[in-house]
Amino acid sequence: MTKYRVLFLDIDGTLVTPDNKVEESTKKAIAEVQSKGIEVFLATGRPLHEIDNLASELNIQSFIGYNGAYAIYKGEDIFQEPLEKSLVKRYIEIADVHNHDAVFYTNKENIFTNLDAPFIHDFIEVFHFHKNKAYSPEFDHDVLGITLINLKPGDVALYESENDIHLSQVNVEGLRHCYDVIRDTINKGYGIQMLLKYLDIPKEQAIAFGDGMNDKEMLQAVGESFAMGNGHRDIFQYAKYKTTEVTNSGISNGLKMLGLVE
Repeated sequence: MTKYRVLFLDIDGTLVTPDNKVEESTKKAIAEVQSKGIEVFLATGRPLHEIDNLASELNIQSFIGYNGAYAIYKGEDIFQEPLEKSLVKRYIEIADVHNHDAVFYTNKENIFTNLDAPFIHDFIEVFHFHKNKAYSPEFDHDVLGITLINLKPGDVALYESENDIHLSQVNVEGLRHCYDVIRDTINKGYGIQMLLKYLDIPKEQAIAFGDGMNDKEMLQAVGESFAMGNGHRDIFQYAKYKTTEVTNSGISNGLKMLGLVE
């Protein structure tokens, strides 16, 4: 019987390869830990309404979405933490002045500032988003997460002037101009802490895998943390272990290190 009780997996660059597939070794490893009674969560910056097929394929019913703003455990909502309406309005103004684009995630839809922009077409194609709408102010109070699109590195400071906010570059090939908006107090680490408390599980019995800087707090919130070999250059210092790339059985090899899969 294993001492571990819960496993948190980032999606893009961790669970899913650049061509949007899950390796057979990864599927097998997830099924094996589930058979040992370990609850598997998808912990992602993605909106949860866009991952139904992936969750069904892997027999996963528990989630942290929107970079820690919304959690579901076996179909039950545990918490939702929308962004302040004033912040959403401020970011709309900054994006408009500097010709940036953005997507605002609600718990039902992806709200884009400009559905006709080339960068947004690329973004939607990479993530296979389907529930897309054009922005209007009626959505301001329902926003759980934001990704800013078409930014240059020097533009990041425009948005980080807000208190308790930092941007995390999306670690997906071809989308280096995109940044997730991360709250210092509401992030994947916060989501894990809330869930571990709800499930009465000590952090030492929790495992996490990630590859991007939006996974930093998540990797610090568990006892056993793995950075993928393809991870952002700055993420490795926050993980206990480094595993192989997402295209080279990274999750399976990490779980082998813990003796959880053969």
